[in-house]
Amino acid sequence: MSPLNNTDLKATGQRAVILKIIQSGKGHLDADEIYQRARKKLPRLSLSTVYRALQKFKESGLIEERHLDEDHHHYEASHRGEHHHLICTTCGKVVEFNLPISEIVAERVRQAEGFDITGGEINLTGHCPDCRKKVN
Repeated sequence: MSPLNNTDLKATGQRAVILKIIQSGKGHLDADEIYQRARKKLPRLSLSTVYRALQKFKESGLIEERHLDEDHHHYEASHRGEHHHLICTTCGKVVEFNLPISEIVAERVRQAEGFDITGGEINLTGHCPDCRKKVN
């Protein structure tokens, strides 16, 4: 059963292909990357259709939009559990990692400021192992 069937969205073939690409979990894709992959299956697909589908998926909670750099947005499937991102400032590679950082930060902020954290995301920037090797 397609996740589209659990929403108010019309389950079109184009939307199904676009959503499957995002849910495949192979990286944090931007709209153009999603478009390029989807065109392999749907040669007549337009970029504007991809943008409209992404907007509808965000509104229905199927995907989340991430701002991992200043240039453009990336998309990932919702409900993948809490995770954070390591972003290479040299090549742009994005790696997910799971550590209880947000719990530690939330507790320290609560103790220091009395502020109750209810959500957030952590993106750390630096150099991936491949780029670090090139520099050294």
